[in-house]
Amino acid sequence: MKQSAMGDSSSSLSFFGFCAFFFLSLVLLRSPPAASARVIRLPSKPDPKDAVGTARWLAGQNFWGVLSTISSDQEGAPFGNVVSFSDGLPGNGSGIPYFYLTELDPTARDALKDARSSLTLSEYPLGTCGKRDPENPACAKLTLTGKLKLVDTSSAETEFAKNALFAKHPEMQDWPSGHDFKIFRLDIENIFLIDWFGGPKPITPAQYLENGKNEKYFPFDLQT
Repeated sequence: MKQSAMGDSSSSLSFFGFCAFFFLSLVLLRSPPAASARVIRLPSKPDPKDAVGTARWLAGQNFWGVLSTISSDQEGAPFGNVVSFSDGLPGNGSGIPYFYLTELDPTARDALKDARSSLTLSEYPLGTCGKRDPENPACAKLTLTGKLKLVDTSSAETEFAKNALFAKHPEMQDWPSGHDFKIFRLDIENIFLIDWFGGPKPITPAQYLENGKNEKYFPFDLQT
């Protein structure tokens, strides 16, 4: 009787073990593969002494930032909005941020009434700050201030900007046409960069834009 009971118990354990294995296999098969996630291979962060290179690296590697405008709905109060942007094809950034915005969103409405804007980027989302807090000066941060302007739809710049935006944000191509998305760019007038201790690094817009400039990035004249 004891042998029979032990045999039954062993069979039950084997049966339940098989069921557990079968269920786990189904879960793993139904789970989306890890390879489907966006994998970003970043070029090395420039040395803190290379302020212009660091600023361009932040603009080229980030996919989103906080775009701040003068709110037309809140009597001129500052309004920051998380937006996607691109400064060029991956690995071939121009340094100029382009945006795909609709007037259904306050950011575009604000810019059309008062173009003064700023885009703030952080190194932290790139995963290269280690255990540093985002406010730590060694975790680089960049604010580009200037005018947020519509891009002329009949210009060569429109094609450049679309390719830049859709390469980094493919789903934009399927956003509702009825929302009348338009391409904006930030014409940079001031640059604030902190990438190490000692305060902000002095960078002019000309230095920033000329860094690694190549005609293939600018197959057009910017109409400012």
